[in-house]
Amino acid sequence: MATSMRGLTQYISDLRACRVRELEEKRINREMAHIRQKFKDGNLDGYQKKKYLAKVVFTYILGYKVDVGHMEAVNLISSGKYSEKQIGYLACTLLMHENSDMVRLVINSFRKDLDDHNEINNCLALHAIATLGGQEMAEALGENVYRAMISQTSTTFVKKKAALTLLRLYRKHPSVLSANEWAERIIYMMDDYDHSVVMTVTTLVTAMAQDHLEAFSGCYQKAVNRLDKIVFDQETPAEYVYYKVSNPWLQIKLLRLLQYYPPPDNQEVIDMVNGIIQAIIDTSQETPRNVQHNNAQNSVLFEAINLAIHIDPESKVCHNAGILLGRFIMAKETNVRYLGLDAMAHLAATSSSLDSVKKHQNIIIQSLKDRDISVRRRALDLLYSMCDTTNSKVIVGELVRYLQIADYNLREEMVLKIAILTERFATEYEWYVDTILQLIAAAGDHVGAEVWYRVVQLVTNNEDLQNYAAQAVYQHLQATACHENMIRVGGYILGEFGHLIANEPGCSPIEQFQALHSKVNMCTAPTRALLLTTYIKWVNLFPEIKEHLVNIFERYTHVLDAELQQRACEYLALAQRGEDDDLLSTICDEMPVFPERESALVNRLHKRGEQSHDKRTWVIGHKEDNKGREAERFKNFRKGTADSNTIINDLPKQTPPAPLSPPQSQPQPQTQRSMSIGADAMMGTTSSGPADDIMASLAELDLSNGGTGGGTIQDEPLLMPAPTGAAADLAQLYDTPAPAPAPQQTQSQTNGTFSHTATLGGVNPALLATPTVGDHIEKWFERLTYSNEGILYEDAELQIGIKAEYHGHLGRLALFFGNKGESTIKNFQVIIDNPIQNSLVVKFHDSPITEITGGAQIQEMLHIECKSPFAGFGLGQIPLIRLNYSIDGVGGGTAEDREPKILVLKLPIVLSRFVEGVSLESGPFFERWKIIGGAPREAQQIFPIKLTSSNEVDINRNSRIVSGNRLSVLSGIDPKPENIVFAGVLHMSETGKVGILGRLEPNKDAKLCRLTIRSTNEEVSSEILRLTSKPLNLDVAASL
Repeated sequence: MATSMRGLTQYISDLRACRVRELEEKRINREMAHIRQKFKDGNLDGYQKKKYLAKVVFTYILGYKVDVGHMEAVNLISSGKYSEKQIGYLACTLLMHENSDMVRLVINSFRKDLDDHNEINNCLALHAIATLGGQEMAEALGENVYRAMISQTSTTFVKKKAALTLLRLYRKHPSVLSANEWAERIIYMMDDYDHSVVMTVTTLVTAMAQDHLEAFSGCYQKAVNRLDKIVFDQETPAEYVYYKVSNPWLQIKLLRLLQYYPPPDNQEVIDMVNGIIQAIIDTSQETPRNVQHNNAQNSVLFEAINLAIHIDPESKVCHNAGILLGRFIMAKETNVRYLGLDAMAHLAATSSSLDSVKKHQNIIIQSLKDRDISVRRRALDLLYSMCDTTNSKVIVGELVRYLQIADYNLREEMVLKIAILTERFATEYEWYVDTILQLIAAAGDHVGAEVWYRVVQLVTNNEDLQNYAAQAVYQHLQATACHENMIRVGGYILGEFGHLIANEPGCSPIEQFQALHSKVNMCTAPTRALLLTTYIKWVNLFPEIKEHLVNIFERYTHVLDAELQQRACEYLALAQRGEDDDLLSTICDEMPVFPERESALVNRLHKRGEQSHDKRTWVIGHKEDNKGREAERFKNFRKGTADSNTIINDLPKQTPPAPLSPPQSQPQPQTQRSMSIGADAMMGTTSSGPADDIMASLAELDLSNGGTGGGTIQDEPLLMPAPTGAAADLAQLYDTPAPAPAPQQTQSQTNGTFSHTATLGGVNPALLATPTVGDHIEKWFERLTYSNEGILYEDAELQIGIKAEYHGHLGRLALFFGNKGESTIKNFQVIIDNPIQNSLVVKFHDSPITEITGGAQIQEMLHIECKSPFAGFGLGQIPLIRLNYSIDGVGGGTAEDREPKILVLKLPIVLSRFVEGVSLESGPFFERWKIIGGAPREAQQIFPIKLTSSNEVDINRNSRIVSGNRLSVLSGIDPKPENIVFAGVLHMSETGKVGILGRLEPNKDAKLCRLTIRSTNEEVSSEILRLTSKPLNLDVAASL
């Protein structure tokens, strides 16, 4: 750049020749004035703008403020020449900040360069977006960056930069980006053939998955599969092999990613992951060739050990790893000692047995004296995590002794940990009090208010502790130098419990007063205020020293501090009241017991380090701390959706009914290990994904063809890549073979579907029973047709609840069976009776439970797939569940001897469950409405409706029912507020997609409502009309 712009070269030379700052400033001011004038005059070509802007940028880099060149930078970004565009982008990123008003002017230019087919322009725009990274830019360009990353035409260079740009935007403004909607396509990129893309995408997935575990659940299977190939198959390009270690950077990222998900439920998956970890451990035993090889091996090894601890700290793999860690904490290299202590702290914080760690207790204590402060910090963490009632006195004693010589930036953390350990593992009151007071005396200013607050709470709440605490704190107050925190503790405890030791030799009231008041001159105003409160309590407890205390109150009535003066005046008035006045004794009564609460010390300790980019997968502490934290992290995540079942249930040998291969897919070699699963089967590429752009699905449907059936429905999904994440998890289940029957069971077949049941010498009586009739059964069922959860059946003995989720043409439905009585429900058998299996697939996830103990609840999971339209609520038109069971202690005899109870219930799996709502403006809506036209693709019904108590249309209930049928309510289309306009797309795996539009027009005067549905399939129109109108129709609704 300098060689092509002589003016810039001369300018830089002049500045370097300046001997003093004044000369430099004078030269810069002269040049800035010249540039300002040139920009003001205008008529500059691209080269001149570039030259002058380069001088402005150089001046800014030197640290001088510049107020020119902003608009010229914006203009240069639009230049067609790379050299000019580059200077424009450089100036924008340096001279502007994310909240600058000028940022709005460059957004369109950035967008244009992102959509360009020139990768240089793409990368310049991505660099600028990542550098500025404001919220407005994230909102405007986040979608463009995402498209640049997933585009099949983008080069590898652009893809990885786009992924890092998205990571930057997500870390700054996570709520702006549509992480849930993008999850499937982002996860799909983890299978990219280029390792650099996989590394950047894995980093992005790791950041997003921490906040969206469910949406990114598909990444688990991708990570396991990629690790399997790297570790066992050595499928790594030569340029990513670092000192004989296959891509250690990617291995570390993948191992870390797996730690953000709960351990898999399936033992086969655990064995598979443990096999990878064990292979990494075995490989690490090789003698390193040099320092770089050693570092690469250890970096992967320690992350693998952390994953093993996360999955099962009691496993054999962890046992083997624990032996290695014992050697690592004695290593010569500082980095190895640091990582060894950190991994051992992880093991101690999650393991139920600390024996393997306690063997190294003396070495860990010696590590407190290591020359490196980071090693000392990790040793402190490990001692905190490994402490229990058997070694608490030794560890706490060592920590208190080390506290006096510890680094100042370690002392505050040490005080917190010592206080927590002393409280948590104290077996003797005396030891607790002595240790805490010794801690306060030694740590001084490093003792936070939470520490002495906690001491006061515990002493107040434990009567056996009060006498000894008063004696101990009085002894500490005898010292010549006493820290203010000790005075605060002494003031509170002696004020409350000083009377318990008043008769002890050397502890008389006057001696307590002199010991405490002799320290008042070194105290701050808040501490003096506390001591005044102690004195008024002593007025009530020790009348013999009342005169001394009143003199102090009188003296403090003249101090300048308003708080102290007010207290002194009020306490003086109380002290001078008559002896027969009970007001003083009432006010100075003993403090009540503090309510039990979580220690503020633990909360404060766990907040340390929470501001890092990636959340910790565990916290320094004990198993109970991490167990509760894990339960909180995973409470909204359904275990098994993407980790265990997806990986194991899909087998490579199965042939999908309608395979859909992603473009530019790389051949996946079949591994030779029995535990390894092929990538395609693992990812469930056997079904078209429901992650298509729904808006595009509706826009591009062929709405012009007449007739019904297949001619009016789009044949293929719009999006080419195979589904991942939740969609793949659901899709793969339909290609999983039915589980092998248990010896005492047979898999009977009812209407073509497998039924998990036992038959007793003939036909199961449940198969012949008619649907169960009851007072509320139809109402419960109707409500579940437009709600995802609720009650399906309930009586005095059994309650059946439902919770469902649907994604495109796939769904999962959880049946909850609750035993309301105390007797055990035995011989519990559930059969799926599906007469419409050609249109709808309903399968159990695994074999149902056969027994429910009293007061217990079990869950059975059903997996659902919609193939083609189906209709009806009657027999032969909807799936049923048939149950038969016996109850112990009811009807005499054993459960086996009694006649079983039988229930036959309709499953609320209706066509509208597979609809996904879409948003449309008024113009596009009416355009599609007209294209579809009237009959036969229009279905319409007029029916009576129920008004509210004020004779108004119940708009909220109408909207709730429409939305419950998974149709999007469109606002701003119909001018009448009571009218509802809605739209959606029905997803089916075989038939394809069907666009749905509708209008609900109630008339409160006539108490009637007209509902009109138009779609590209007349079967769908009539069924959606029936489903939507039934809960609203006053004549037939069961839930009104």
